[in-house]
Amino acid sequence: MHGTPHIVSDVMTHTVAAIGRGASFKEIVRMMQDWKVSALPVLEGEGRVVGVVSEADLLHKEEFRDSDPDRHTQLKRLSDLAKAGAVTAGELMTSPALTVHADATLAQAARTMAHAKVKRLPVVDDVGMLQGIVSRADLLKVFLRDDEDIAEEVRREVVAYLFPTPTSAARVAVRDGVVTLSGRIRDTSLVPVAARLIRAVEGVVDVEFDVAEHSRSSERAPAPSSHSEDASH
Repeated sequence: MHGTPHIVSDVMTHTVAAIGRGASFKEIVRMMQDWKVSALPVLEGEGRVVGVVSEADLLHKEEFRDSDPDRHTQLKRLSDLAKAGAVTAGELMTSPALTVHADATLAQAARTMAHAKVKRLPVVDDVGMLQGIVSRADLLKVFLRDDEDIAEEVRREVVAYLFPTPTSAARVAVRDGVVTLSGRIRDTSLVPVAARLIRAVEGVVDVEFDVAEHSRSSERAPAPSSHSEDASH
């Protein structure tokens, strides 16, 4: 029912800093500083993504610099200790890389990021070749959408579908992404459905309702004439 949602290719960054498996520890740190990013895709061949190196991967070297972990720590954090001793991207990277396709919706990309607790995702094609990168900030761009654009989509895609005129008189207002639906509607049991559909509109921050049910009893037939015939005539 809704218009075509934005996809990752609409918001992703096409110019991406990336490194090869053999990049040294210092090269990785320097590139992160120069590009002001917290993670870098690791590529092989013609540009296939094979892993990602993040600041978290690099910090293990500092974390264990002066420590002598006991046997329990060694067993529990074997992978972290291995990264503390790593010197190349191939040794440091998390592999396989968590990626997303350019035609994924922003909601799909957001769920992937939230589930994995990462700040950015390499964007790849069907064979894993790097196409770009998408960050949390990119996904939040939909909330910059103009209020009137949001209102028009809500009227067209939700209100006209659930509360058509003339049986309903629903009004839509949007301020700072918060949608308010007000007026009289035929069936208030549809309000939860409307809330779900409105929240699915890109750029909507929240939904509020100020509606009353439009009763069938209000659609009365014309009142009978006050003049009655005199039975005596």
